[in-house]
Formats: sequence, C-alpha cells, structure tokens
Amino acid sequence: MAQQAPAASAALTHLAYAIGAQVGGGTFAGVINVAGESFALIVAPKAGELTAAWHAQRACVSGAESLCDGLANTRAMAEAGSVLAAEALALVIDGFNDWYIPSRDELELVYRHLKPTTEENYAYDDGKNASSVPPGEEYTADFPVMTGVLAFQHGAPDALTPTWYWSSTQYAPNPDYAWFQNFIDGYQVINHKSAEGRARAVRRLPIQSFNHSAAEAAQLEAAAPAAETTAAAA
Repeated sequence: MAQQAPAASAALTHLAYAIGAQVGGGTFAGVINVAGESFALIVAPKAGELTAAWHAQRACVSGAESLCDGLANTRAMAEAGSVLAAEALALVIDGFNDWYIPSRDELELVYRHLKPTTEENYAYDDGKNASSVPPGEEYTADFPVMTGVLAFQHGAPDALTPTWYWSSTQYAPNPDYAWFQNFIDGYQVINHKSAEGRARAVRRLPIQSFNHSAAEAAQLEAAAPAAETTAAAA
C-alpha cells in the first residue's frame, strides 16, 4: 500500500478538473484508488437518486464486500437479485450507462466534498478512508464543512438529501447488514439490508481518461473563436 501512495498523490496533483466540476454526466467529487489504480469519482445529478432496500433478503451476497470498488459490489448485488442495484446499473444519464452504487469509501468521498448542510459532524472514527486519494482523515465537528458546490448545497437541484444513503458495501462480519452514511452529520454505520433507503449513483473514470477529456474540452473551446471568425469572414 505504501508503494502506491506516491503515484496516487501525483495523479491528484495533476488533475485537470477541480472538485465540483461538471464532467462525464455528473459532478467530480474526488479521487478513489481501486486495486492500485486512481479514478475520478463522478456523482450523478438528482436523476441518479434511487430509493429501495439494499436487498429484499439478508442472505450473504458474494462479491459485495469491497470498501473501494462500488462497481464490483453493485454487479454482485444485481446478480443476487437486488432491485436497487439493477436500477442503478440500468441508469442512462447524459448518454452514460456505467453508473453504480458507491462503495463505503466512495460514499465517504461524496460526503466529504459534497456535504449538503452546515450541521456539525459526528466525529468518532468516521471519515477515515484508506481508499481515497489522499487518504481521508477522521472527521472533526467542523470538518468537512458544507460543500462550496452550489448545486449540491441543501435545497439546490442536485443536493443530497439530509438523510442516510446506502453504500454497496456489505458488512463483512455479519452479511445481514450493509454500510450506509448519514448526510446530516457524516455518521457511518450499518443497517439491515432489507431496510429501504436512498442511494445516489456514481461512475468513475481512469485519471488518464479524465484528464484527456479536459484537454479535449479546452481544444474545442480554443477552436470556437477561430471558427466563428472564419464564418464571419465568409
């Protein structure tokens, strides 16, 4: 793990977009490390919000225990009959069809950067995130603060609701449960998988593709004035 940290930090240093940028069908919420590779995490707009039980039954779902790989978890959930997972995988938003339910650590990253309210955080071991880039530290009462991304502040069009949201991570010691996070104070805990709750879909892009899309956008923006000048001259 320690050998991967320098590369991950370098990826973050050279990001082409800032937190809150609109890209890839949603909003950039940070960088997540999955199996040694860094990805840009993209949060869906309100159209990607779902409500259902994690699974109608509490039986163990094989392959859904990853703290970082929400895509693998969601696929395992869907194969096991989860309606919530199937709905997430079926989403098509802005032409993109690779949405999924975030893992525990991906969901933490969403709270950290897109927290909707000014409420104090629950600061008791919550927020530690070995998968984010850089790794997440334990919350304090005053950090994270309400997001500076206007579209995600409470009452705004894409804001997460001040309530709890499912992650796709099954609780390994007891598969009757899965992890969720409260978007009022950041509390991370488990609930029975049969409980109905919200989920906000995400997708991810390899950092190289993420930065390449920014370069293409910049080229198009630079080319636009030249095209307008040529058209005017004609």
